[in-house]
Amino acid sequence: MALQSMTGFARREGTSGRWRWAWELRSVNGKGLDLRLRLPPGLERMEAEVRRLAGESFSRGNLQASLSVTADENRFEAVLNRQALAAVLAMREQLDGVIDPAPLKLDTLLLVRGIVEFRESEDGEEALAARDADIAAGLLAALADLRAMREQEGSALARILHDHVTTIEGLTRTIEADPSRSPQEIAARLAAQVALLMDGMAALDRERLHAEAALLATKADLREEIDRLKAHIAAARDLLVKGGPAGRRLDFLAQEFNRESNTICSKSNASAVTAAGIELKVVIDQFREQVQNLE
Repeated sequence: MALQSMTGFARREGTSGRWRWAWELRSVNGKGLDLRLRLPPGLERMEAEVRRLAGESFSRGNLQASLSVTADENRFEAVLNRQALAAVLAMREQLDGVIDPAPLKLDTLLLVRGIVEFRESEDGEEALAARDADIAAGLLAALADLRAMREQEGSALARILHDHVTTIEGLTRTIEADPSRSPQEIAARLAAQVALLMDGMAALDRERLHAEAALLATKADLREEIDRLKAHIAAARDLLVKGGPAGRRLDFLAQEFNRESNTICSKSNASAVTAAGIELKVVIDQFREQVQNLE
């Protein structure tokens, strides 16, 4: 599966009979999947299906989905109010001999309020079902377009993250290979420090001092931090290759990267190692910032 960014936009529109419809989807970063839906009156029944389809396509992101539906033409029909007509005819019979008995004409009846009503004609069930099916198909296409855009941006982010991981690996090797970490260098530095302390201070226990110095040297060793960094680098590369919704796991690795770099800087007793550790922290911050955009 490809990595996905959490940002994207898609629009799909079409016609069904006399109806025009349009879907607009917008996605931005989010901790989980939060869908905000806007449907026109009469189509609220689609909400459950829209949420189901969105959940099948995405696992994270604040998603806004809106549907607009309009009629290309208004069709009206005349509806005869038979009760009102019967009442008018009954009144005419009651007034027989009082008013002109000439037959009622249509234009005369149309002037009587309530006899004939004009209203917008409604589509039949088959036409509405066809319209709803077309709208549902449009939603699937819009979700596919949004996913494609998110995957395209995800691919770009993956390349950036691969570069960051490569830089982290290079700095880790620089720290590992620094001469200050060689046993000979550590021994010489400790010997010089012990000699400085023993000079003129015969009362000090030489064996105890050597033991304490060795303990401090052990605590200052960076082997564990370097090994953990290498393991995190391998895990990050594996996640980037596998793809899918890896944002949370990569964010966790970014935190672990940062933890190890902080420890390296605190233990460092060489300016070159400290400088590499600081640069490592900068790259890790950049890595984590980009990870925040991944699903």
